[in-house]
Amino acid sequence: MARRIDVRGADGLGLAAWEFAEGPKPDDGRRRGVLLLHGLMGRASHWAAPSRWLAERHRAVALDQRGHGRSGEPGPGGYTSEAFVADAEAALEQLGLAPAVLVGHAMGALTAWRLAARRPDLVRGVISCDMRASAQSAASQREWEKWVASWPVPFATLADVRKWFGEDDPWVERPSAARGEFYAEVMAESSDGWRPVFSPERMVEARASWSRDAHWDELAKISCPVQVLRGVDGELGRAEAQEMVRVLPRGEYAEVAGAGHLVHYDRPREWRAATEPFLDRAFAD
Repeated sequence: MARRIDVRGADGLGLAAWEFAEGPKPDDGRRRGVLLLHGLMGRASHWAAPSRWLAERHRAVALDQRGHGRSGEPGPGGYTSEAFVADAEAALEQLGLAPAVLVGHAMGALTAWRLAARRPDLVRGVISCDMRASAQSAASQREWEKWVASWPVPFATLADVRKWFGEDDPWVERPSAARGEFYAEVMAESSDGWRPVFSPERMVEARASWSRDAHWDELAKISCPVQVLRGVDGELGRAEAQEMVRVLPRGEYAEVAGAGHLVHYDRPREWRAATEPFLDRAFAD
């Protein structure tokens, strides 16, 4: 079970954080905080499976980022990468998690990198899941916008959501049942069917704010250990992931076979096998 904790973003925006049930903790007197940051169009509940074992040894908290899940929606211009970083910084301080390991998927990984570079005192390690450091083209952004616009919203049932994202999505090479479940979690029932809990238009705005920029310089400034983790069938290629490891002062490489972009959601057991040793090293550092 997860307990909701309300926190405030740097601009006063209300954010929902979810602390997962506590288990036995090491009796070494050190703080073992883990902050989990979902990707664009995700939500804190997507970390439920990993958090079952994380909470046995760590204080694991997942944040519904601005405009996602149960957190508040900012006004126009409020979906910048800088705003997401400021929210994570505020959450770490208000929750008393620091120095924490940040676990981020996609956009959440970018947020983790940028915070680690800015506030090394708050971050003792980063697990970066399937996020590219290179700039993405304007054409890529346009294709992504077309994909979001193609969703047949509203969906009549959750089964339709699972089927479309898990089987029928023409924009994805290999849809999967896990992908269908992932998107079913971000839908809510309305008077005319099932719609996303976020604003698709604002998601397009958020992606545009960071996809056009490269982030190599930020990686080079991170002093803590960083695990660059990719799904073998995901969006981050092996060559770019290995270059990220080279640029990072304390980078490590890991990959999960059989996983796509939604690494932790596609293959939670394999994700644990890849990340747990890194967590142990980060907390022993």
